[in-house]
Amino acid sequence: MNFRTDLAIEIKEIYDQNNKSEDVEIEGVEVDTDYFMDLVKITRIKITDENGCKAMQKPKGNYITLEIEGVSSGFEEVKEIAALALSKELKRLMNYHSNMRVLIIGLGNDKVTPDSLGPYTVSKIKVTRHYYLTHDMEYDVEMSCVSGFIPGVMGSTGMETADLILSAAKIANPEVIIAIDSLAARNVNRISTTIQISDTGISPGAGTGNMRKQLTEETLGTKVIAIGVPTVIDSKTLILDNLSGFLKDPPTAEKYIDENGKHMIVTSTEIDQVIKDFSDIISNAINITLHPGIYS
Repeated sequence: MNFRTDLAIEIKEIYDQNNKSEDVEIEGVEVDTDYFMDLVKITRIKITDENGCKAMQKPKGNYITLEIEGVSSGFEEVKEIAALALSKELKRLMNYHSNMRVLIIGLGNDKVTPDSLGPYTVSKIKVTRHYYLTHDMEYDVEMSCVSGFIPGVMGSTGMETADLILSAAKIANPEVIIAIDSLAARNVNRISTTIQISDTGISPGAGTGNMRKQLTEETLGTKVIAIGVPTVIDSKTLILDNLSGFLKDPPTAEKYIDENGKHMIVTSTEIDQVIKDFSDIISNAINITLHPGIYS
């Protein structure tokens, strides 16, 4: 069966499941698991060659998944620990240095809750480029030169998101672009527990099935780090995955849904809180990473 997911860790799980074994080794794919303060499970997947790309259906690069239990419990300490874990991984992936110029992009639509992660996160990040311009600064040990941009969606602006971001990048001249967006998952439980970071770029609208031009180092001319949280799940994926143990003929069931069902994207009833919690975690992690003199 074809399960839709944007998460590398779920693609690896599906590969293992199809091969009826756990932790199947794939040529061209390196997997490493770690824990941060016994609360955050970190799975690092690195795709190193074309064989790995074919098996994982993703481009070469690093895919880091943070699984955080207890975010929905309401304890601020959980979110603080998650932000520290994310900051550590982000700093390593972007090769952070103290005078780095960074452009933060909030992808998505703030009027559609499951797609609002990007805009809400950017609204909580401390942007500093205007300080650098006002005071003619080249370097500050306490804070990086950070710009923020929320490009909206093509249905609202009439312009391609990637083109708007390219224009913003020409103005900000960043060394790294961090793009934040909503993703789609196979497992509904990941909607309140999971963050994925990658250094291979991102396709705006991927989570909601409305993919636009890709945002990559090739298209934007600078390194792109993507941070995503699964906020939706495809209805067909949800049905087939939850009934997998009861279906006698899964391929026929899948074909029937394709021919007779309506394409729908579904989300959690607690998605408002999920967006708040994970926008807090991601914005705090970025602030800690880029402004150590202020937030550490």
